[in-house]
Amino acid sequence: MSVLQEINLNVRNMKPLEYSALAKRTNKIKEELRQGVRKPYREVIDASWGDPHRLGVKPLSFVRQVLAACLYPQLMNTDKLLEDVRQRAQRLLGRCAGESVGSYTATAGIPEIVQRVSEFITKRDGGVPSYPENIYISPGSQWALTNIFNILVNPESSTRTGVLTPMPCHCTTTLSIMGLGAVAIPYYLSEEQGWALQVEELERALETAKKVCNPVALYVINPGNPAGHVQSRKSIQAVIRFVSEKRLFLLADEVYQDCIYGENSKFVSYKRVLAEMGPPLSDTVELASFHSASKGIMGECGLRGGYVELVNLDPAVMKYIYNLFSIDTCAPVLGQIALDLMANPPQPGDPSYPLYHQETQHIRTTLVQNVKRACEVLNSLPGFSCQPVEGGAFAFPRMYLPLKAIQKAKEVGMQPDTFYCMRLLEEAGVFASPGCEYGQKEGTYHIRFCIMTTQDIMEELLRRLTDFNIKFMKDFS
Repeated sequence: MSVLQEINLNVRNMKPLEYSALAKRTNKIKEELRQGVRKPYREVIDASWGDPHRLGVKPLSFVRQVLAACLYPQLMNTDKLLEDVRQRAQRLLGRCAGESVGSYTATAGIPEIVQRVSEFITKRDGGVPSYPENIYISPGSQWALTNIFNILVNPESSTRTGVLTPMPCHCTTTLSIMGLGAVAIPYYLSEEQGWALQVEELERALETAKKVCNPVALYVINPGNPAGHVQSRKSIQAVIRFVSEKRLFLLADEVYQDCIYGENSKFVSYKRVLAEMGPPLSDTVELASFHSASKGIMGECGLRGGYVELVNLDPAVMKYIYNLFSIDTCAPVLGQIALDLMANPPQPGDPSYPLYHQETQHIRTTLVQNVKRACEVLNSLPGFSCQPVEGGAFAFPRMYLPLKAIQKAKEVGMQPDTFYCMRLLEEAGVFASPGCEYGQKEGTYHIRFCIMTTQDIMEELLRRLTDFNIKFMKDFS
């Protein structure tokens, strides 16, 4: 028997992603188009990722200029860069060993960048203090999240560890939990109430889970991915009281905090709400909050820069976390630099500020318009219903599929929404993700697509989806 056949049972039990078959077919279609195969479209619109640059959003000039200067310091000897770009690059390189981004850094990250992230958090939270020693920079927020799961999961216990996980939820999180041998305990967000998180549902999920595992943590996503809901302060307070009463560790995924669209929606962090609730909660609730340079207006997904801030953890546990983060030595230096630029962008009066302000405002305006258009179009389509998108990067509409389509999907061995997405890809050249990938109530079907794109691409996506859906509903009615 091959050594590789003795693979970890937890990994073997991880189910294949519905996304995989769609991704393989997408690559095949792209190759066919390159070879001149005639199709009703000239290119595939890949809206399956939360990846703005993949969908045509341009990188911010200031960010790329500083990165370029750090990678090729000779640029700072030319007149191609503004003074504040040169100063930032010089300061960052001065903090790198050998003044090179090719060097390792401290485990938690370059100390000056960790300090800037701490200052960013303090400012964001209205003065609630953030301490650098509680912050770890990581190769993306998902990597940090998995490391914290590693601390929480006890593989030697006779009872498996459980983590309360929202449904719908990004599939990489549930796979991470399963890969560690733990149980992702589903709690369902209320679609009828705009995908709101309800404490009553947390209570139900917790009581059900106690029969099969030992629940130790609650994972929340705010703003939601893929649902797009933004929690109110009152909702966050209720969740904090719940985890305190049930003695659960709180994991707050807040990577889309910069993307808020709802007129009455406002992002407020779990850490801020916890601090403002005061003792004993502010001194006892254990919290890990996550953010990233990949999401939001920067959209630098490929640079892999995220962080986790830890609140109220025992010093003994913090030592284990340091050891765990030390395994990979440090996060990519370019990702760390991206976090520095996110935490401290150009300010009014800086030479780079006018262009930076212009570019970020254009992206924000475009996203607000994309959300409005997507919701308008989706709610006008037969068989579709879309809740308001208050924040995040995705639309996640519900589909009411004809019985014939559901039966046909079963015949070909697909989930109904995967079947819809495969036909959408083949016939319209739009790559969207099926809702079954993220968890949904039985008997409901959804698709997810990214709205962080240019207006032209969004309009073309919606046009293709509209034409396809009319034909699909007619064919299967």
